[in-house]
Parts: sequence; structure tokens; C-alpha cells
Amino acid sequence: MTLSRRDLEEGRMRAVYTAALDPRHALTDEELAASLATTLKRKPLGSSWWVFAYGSLLWNPLFPFEEAQPATLGGRHRRFCLWSLASRGTSTQPGLVLGLDRGGSCQGVVYQLPARVAKDELLLLWRREMVLGAYQPLWVSVRRRQSPLVALAFVVDRTHRQYTGKLTLGEQAEVIASAAGAFGSSADYLERTRVALITHGVVDPYLERLAALVARRRGRVLPSPSLGESG
Repeated sequence: MTLSRRDLEEGRMRAVYTAALDPRHALTDEELAASLATTLKRKPLGSSWWVFAYGSLLWNPLFPFEEAQPATLGGRHRRFCLWSLASRGTSTQPGLVLGLDRGGSCQGVVYQLPARVAKDELLLLWRREMVLGAYQPLWVSVRRRQSPLVALAFVVDRTHRQYTGKLTLGEQAEVIASAAGAFGSSADYLERTRVALITHGVVDPYLERLAALVARRRGRVLPSPSLGESG
């Protein structure tokens, strides 16, 4: 079952986690509102409402946007570095989801939220990305074709209990090949992210190697990426 906007509006994301884990692990509405308010205070003056997508937001943003453009974030790289104990795995068979970790760079997509609804949409985004407080929401500078811009990015919190540390590529593939949770499998999450990037003209060597390993473990053949489908 794919996460829907209604799931966020009705608080199902939190309900899934509180049912699977200690309810104290999920942030309350008050804590989410406080986190968002703190982040909004740090928004650079004059900057627009851009969100940097590098994982599931690429293929399932669930918010309206006026524009979407490929962009690159320096100093952080995309990696499966967060245990998923409910959405893409379970407490007994954890899955993995992506985070932005230190070093390198990350190619993704920036979405521009309509200014008139930006704050309301960010509140829903907080219910999705910050439900367990596993990310640090930061305003970062990203590069795009025209000029740099400031965007909101969700960077992994290395102190969080669900941070994996440095798993090898083989260890990541082993987990992703078999784990599934309330919103689908870790393998589906990987494949949707990989394909979404390709449609934007981006082939991520890390995701390609990982997807090939996962496909091998599942007895499948991974199709070669085709940038001819980009739009």
C-alpha cells in the first residue's frame, strides 16, 4: 500500500509507527509544530519555498508544486542509512530507507511549493518526514542549471536510534531484498527511487549497483537504465 495524502492528513503515518513501536518514539503534533516553527525561523530571508527530493519524495511527493528541476546538493550523499521498522520493514525484520549522510554530493530534484499554501503543505510534510525525528530539516544551497537556490532538505540525524552506521553494499542489499512493511517493500522503495531519477536524466551509480545486487538476491534481472525516457 503506497502512502497517500489522506494518510498524512489523518495521522496514519504516526499510527503505523505507534502500533509497531513504543508510542513514545513518535513525535506528538505539538512537537512536530515546534520543530516546523523552529525551521521556519531559520529560513533565509528572500528565499522561495523549495524542497530538495532525493528518495520517496521523487516519485510520491504528495504536495502541489509549481516547478520541478534537477539539482545537486554538495557535502551530502544519498545512502540507505535508516532502519525502517514499520513503513518499509518491521521491528522483527527491519527494512531500510534513504537519508542524506555526510560527504560527497547528491543529485536529486527540487520542487517549488506555491507560496500561498507552503506552510500548510510543510506541516503535512513534517507528519511524513519528521514523524520519528530521524531527520534534521536544514535549509541548504543546491546547484541547478540556471543558478543556485536555497531549498529545504531532510538530513539524517546520526544520533537517532534508527541510524544504521556504515553498512556495506552487500549488507544493504541483503536487507532490502527481503524487508517489507505497511507501505510496501524496501526493494520497491529502491526501484521507484532509481526509476524516478532516471526519468529526470539522472543515473545514480550507487543505486544501480545496489539494485543489481538486490535483483540477484531475488532471482531477477535488472533492466539497464535508459535516459531516453527522461522528460
